Amino acid sequence: MALDHEAIYTAYKGVVTQIDDSIGARDASGNIVSIDQVKVDAARVELNKLNYQTDRTEHGSVTYDSWRNQLAMLYDDMVAGKLDTTGTWATHVKAVKDANPKP
Repeated sequence: MALDHEAIYTAYKGVVTQIDDSIGARDASGNIVSIDQVKVDAARVELNKLNYQTDRTEHGSVTYDSWRNQLAMLYDDMVAGKLDTTGTWATHVKAVKDANPKP
């Protein structure tokens, strides 16, 4: 049985200190902690809501360019008089947000 370690640690923050897929969750004293799947599922939903943040910067198919390149885009847009939604920076940011929307 494979347990959702991240969700269990989130749902039982400060209680569960160790998880073994074959035994279950334990507290700091080594006692077995009874896991409520509803609580774990709720924690998983909350964790999934945060995934869009790392998808925009690291794991997504479309990610933000480096801050240096974004500053260069902004400068070029300023010089070109395109500090609106048609500028390079604005279209870049919109593409990332569209590819990795907030839940």
